[in-house]
Amino acid sequence: MTKRPLDILDQVLNRQPVIVSLKGGRELRGVLQGYDVHMNLVLDKAEEIENGQARSVGTLIVRGDNVIYISPSLES
Repeated sequence: MTKRPLDILDQVLNRQPVIVSLKGGRELRGVLQGYDVHMNLVLDKAEEIENGQARSVGTLIVRGDNVIYISPSLES
């Protein structure tokens, strides 16, 4: 059976870090705590990645219209 994109997000929900690429070239890494059909996201233990450096920003709510992609992170 073919998996739908939201089914794949359910697999990483509250389990492992994800990388979120945003418009404007920003990248975030954090644990996905929740999302909706508009791709609004709640990230816990979020970090902003810039030039290979991570800056801790805590818990974030990301507006879905800024999201380019979401991918499981290779780093835990």
